Amino acid sequence: MDMMNTISPIALFVLGVLALASLYSWMVIFGKMGSFGKATNESRKFIRAFRKASRLNEISALAENYKASPLAQVFEEVYETYKRQTGGSGPPRNITALERSAQTAASESVTNLERRMTWLATIAATSPFVGLFGTVMGVVEAFHGLGTAGAATLRAVAPGMADALITTAAGLFVAVPAVVAYNQFAARIRVLAAATDDFCRELLNSFDEIPDRAVGGPQRGAAVEATQELERGFFK
Repeated sequence: MDMMNTISPIALFVLGVLALASLYSWMVIFGKMGSFGKATNESRKFIRAFRKASRLNEISALAENYKASPLAQVFEEVYETYKRQTGGSGPPRNITALERSAQTAASESVTNLERRMTWLATIAATSPFVGLFGTVMGVVEAFHGLGTAGAATLRAVAPGMADALITTAAGLFVAVPAVVAYNQFAARIRVLAAATDDFCRELLNSFDEIPDRAVGGPQRGAAVEATQELERGFFK
């Protein structure tokens, strides 16, 4: 507190900038912790429900309860495209359109997860330099005090050096949590993105299997059996 009472205006400005950056950084960190945790938990629940369900409309109703899951977002987008093609029943007419919908939805879900991550990276990269600016100005003030006093005394250089050390420590205090959080969140985004890509393939395989099962063989009995399977299967 004694240092804060004697700190220079430049160092005080630097500390104010770093305090705002730290406040925003922690807001992003806590917000991302909640959003990533919710997305992970809901994705696990949704994939279990998806594999247990037997009809698309059942999964569509369940997806409404898992809005934070990127997997549910992909399913809803693909299911909307499927309904536009078939009205909600039967095999899809154009599997390529479903693939494009899945890719678009997966990209959008990952982009939503990456929101405000650039701010964490920016704060982590620039905070030490902001603190370094205060350090340089503190050293300049120390030499200026040395020249004004005309003698190399501790009283002449102490205030400037104190400003330099305070701003340096503040810059590191802001940067280190932002770096750690950014790296951890980037790793979780990669995991969720990989899970979303895997789900896209699983979902599209489910759609793609319907025409194969519906195609008849050389015997009529096989065709009838495939048709019955289609009627009571996943796409009813």
